[in-house]
Amino acid sequence: MKATMWKASDSKHTLIEKDLSEEIRRGIGAAQDYLMQIQREDGHWCGELEGDTILESEYILAMYFISSANEERLHQAANYIRQKTLPEGGWTNYPGGPPDVSSSIKAYFVLKLLGDHPSLPHMKKAQRVIRDLGGLQAVNSFTRIYLALFGQYPWDLCPAVPPEIALLPSWFPINLYEMSSWSRAILVPLSVIWALKPHVSISEQACLSELWLDEPVQPQPARGFWGRFFTMTDKTLKLLERYQWTPWRAKALQASEQWMMDHFQNSHGIGAIFPPIINSIIALRCLGYSNDHPLMQSQIRELEKLEIKEGNTLRLAPCFSPVWDTVLAIVAQVESALPPDHPALLKAAEWVLSKEVKATGDWKVKNPEGEPGGWYFEYANEFYPDTDDTFQVLTALSKIQFPEKASQRRKQEAMERALRWLLTMQNRDGGWGSFDRDCDKQCLTQIPFADHNAMIDPSTTDITARGLETLAALGFNREHPAAQRAIAYVLKEQESDGSWFGRWGCNYIYGTWLALRGLECIGLDLTEERFQAAARWLRGIQNPDGGWGELPRSYDSPEYKGQGPSTPSQTAWALMGLMSTGDFESSTVQGGIDYLLDTQHPDGSWRDDYWTGTGFPRVFYLRYHLYATYFPLLALGLFQKGL
Repeated sequence: MKATMWKASDSKHTLIEKDLSEEIRRGIGAAQDYLMQIQREDGHWCGELEGDTILESEYILAMYFISSANEERLHQAANYIRQKTLPEGGWTNYPGGPPDVSSSIKAYFVLKLLGDHPSLPHMKKAQRVIRDLGGLQAVNSFTRIYLALFGQYPWDLCPAVPPEIALLPSWFPINLYEMSSWSRAILVPLSVIWALKPHVSISEQACLSELWLDEPVQPQPARGFWGRFFTMTDKTLKLLERYQWTPWRAKALQASEQWMMDHFQNSHGIGAIFPPIINSIIALRCLGYSNDHPLMQSQIRELEKLEIKEGNTLRLAPCFSPVWDTVLAIVAQVESALPPDHPALLKAAEWVLSKEVKATGDWKVKNPEGEPGGWYFEYANEFYPDTDDTFQVLTALSKIQFPEKASQRRKQEAMERALRWLLTMQNRDGGWGSFDRDCDKQCLTQIPFADHNAMIDPSTTDITARGLETLAALGFNREHPAAQRAIAYVLKEQESDGSWFGRWGCNYIYGTWLALRGLECIGLDLTEERFQAAARWLRGIQNPDGGWGELPRSYDSPEYKGQGPSTPSQTAWALMGLMSTGDFESSTVQGGIDYLLDTQHPDGSWRDDYWTGTGFPRVFYLRYHLYATYFPLLALGLFQKGL
């Protein structure tokens, strides 16, 4: 189907090609049917969450470190890594991206560990790419520590990650709770590893001497006061370590071990995400736990849950996304005219209610007045409810109507608890971060081990704008104090070309859609010039095929913003952004609707061939397999309603 013309007549839209409305209805119906078919028996949805080969590489390293007996799984993971080798050699962080030195070295190393000879074509190509990227000297902090476990990188050149940080009180300027939740979860077990500096002997054939450069590119010197301060602190800690002056080390290791034990509770691993699970397994072994110890077994089982076997390959999911997928699927179906009391949606809502957080977590340290409420992202992660999921849950539940008064009352009470928690989580600047309040000390990003680019958890436009949409869905208007502060934050973050940065989705298309959507829902007049500038920016980056796309390279270089092959999810985001500004009839919107209808699969689904989710900007990206279905469905539903 090609572009269909719409025109306005007496404030109503007149259909020129009458078969379009039927085609949209068929597309919506097929997508709804697809979602119904893949709904789990207990009512929830959970699509695959896909990351890059660092997951399989680190899985192999951890299993090799603890001498796992399951050789078959390691070789299946290696098969997957080989499949992902770039034609020119090396491995990338996302499809369509350049080779990444840290990802490539880890992949190359684990293949050598498992027997791939360096003279094989894919290994020779990888060598050339890695050396061109700076060799072993260019890898990031976490990769250095993983390589040091196997004697392939000097511990002295790894950044100091002292376990004594677990002893610092919350009032101290630098402490665990001034770091983002995911950094905290990663670094506590990593600090145990750094302190104990274990070593695993490997064969000479597996060593990486060929990747050391004789004349490496010199790293950039630390800039600014805090960069120099933390560089000097790092050197001082290593000097003290060398002279074995670590009087609080035993107490620090005990505190770190206890912190891990506490955070294993009511969670599928610390943070219920891959990196802390891997680090915990290695740290437990460093602390003397055997593979058959119940605690070690529990963490190995959590890791095994993330395994996905396909043919002779094995890949790892970074985590599961059931709460997120379920509430987005609910919203997409209600907005595309599925009744709010449909049995499938009621079952989904019941499942979501069962995942409500009712205990305090790490967030309580920086938000002492807050009371438990809200939702997390995964199946079990009681310590870490997050604002993004909680906002989206509230929006979804606001659209559900239980026929029984008791169920409706239970829903309302859970929503009230979550709303109270969210209002206490608003930051000083009016925005919301993800897991903690006012976790925004920029100086911490200068710590040498902070090159994962996610050391803090400051306010973001995308979460804050989603919050505005939620507040509007709950009956708040722009005059509410929380809404006023959030509006001011979002407006302040707008870029000169009209767009907004996207932290949790790629990238400016995601941020711009959510900003426009949230501001429209809360009652701003989007005919104003600054918002029409955003609409012009979206129109200006449309691809010739009618869709939109943006590769993660825009996080590295803003000149690439809004550029990339079209994907269904990003096309849906752009369309919803334009529709928020009142555009339902331009040729741009028509082209986007055509793109979605033309790319829908016979089973009602869509597929993103390129990744549109963001973990850590410039470091780790994701493909949410269901993004390509519920976001296009939502866009088609809103388009149909808007007409």
